[in-house]
Amino acid sequence: MVEGTASGALRERLQKGPPLLLDGATGTELERRGLYTGLPLWSTHALLAAPDWLRRIHADHAQAGAEIVTAATFRTQRRTLLRASAADPGLAARDAELTQLAVRLAREGAAYAAHRVFVAGSAPPLEDCYRPDLVPAEEELAGEHARHAANLRMAGVDLILVETMNSLVEAVAAARAAQATALPFVVSFVCWEGAKLLSGEDLAEALDRITASGPLGVAVNCLPPASVPACLSVLQSCGMPFGIYANLGEPGDDSGFAPGGDCTPDEFARHGSSWIRAGARLVGGCCGATPDHTRAMARALAQA
Repeated sequence: MVEGTASGALRERLQKGPPLLLDGATGTELERRGLYTGLPLWSTHALLAAPDWLRRIHADHAQAGAEIVTAATFRTQRRTLLRASAADPGLAARDAELTQLAVRLAREGAAYAAHRVFVAGSAPPLEDCYRPDLVPAEEELAGEHARHAANLRMAGVDLILVETMNSLVEAVAAARAAQATALPFVVSFVCWEGAKLLSGEDLAEALDRITASGPLGVAVNCLPPASVPACLSVLQSCGMPFGIYANLGEPGDDSGFAPGGDCTPDEFARHGSSWIRAGARLVGGCCGATPDHTRAMARALAQA
């Protein structure tokens, strides 16, 4: 896919619609299918040992109607690989290689769909998504996010998804790194109690600060559907295209996430319909959302 064409098409859809459908989970979908996803590597275990499963999951989401599939780059940063390198000393040096593999598998999976599918590269927090107290110093943030963003560009993503940001300082660092690649990018925050980041900072302030880096849009993700309404008025008034992709569970101690709850695909799609009516231009699922949830959301978008 030609980069300029992808960038223009993404900008057009986010600004003028119709809304774009993001895929659902990768990590928890690996777990659901019986694959090991222990921390800190989480979905990167599949890159090392079960790449065909990743390709299949991307294909399933794409065939279910997703227009953006996110490559399994959530934990391919050098920092994560270094933490997991005791058993494999060479692992830390494989960040670019594993990022490229993740993007290739996403691209191959996306090709199973009859419609156009963009491939996003995930740029998450360097440490735990739910532990803002672990956010590294600004110098580390700048250097390590720049390296990961450069790896994503080299791998050929259409979009960088700066996601699950739990603090403003890291969101700014990751957004600046994405901006430096000249690729389109979206910045998404995780909020659990009201319109505040897990760091306690106001979502409104975070959205205002992040506009300086020039994202295509902003979003909230990996929050329960019940927590979305508290964020909607802030998203609606931020002056940028916005998205929502919620989760279906809670953080896990051993793996990255513990699916839970009983939100059926049809119930999830009803949530998605309400987000679209509120003005969301990008909707989808996060941890716990299966291809069935993606399929139901696609039906909801078709009827919107």
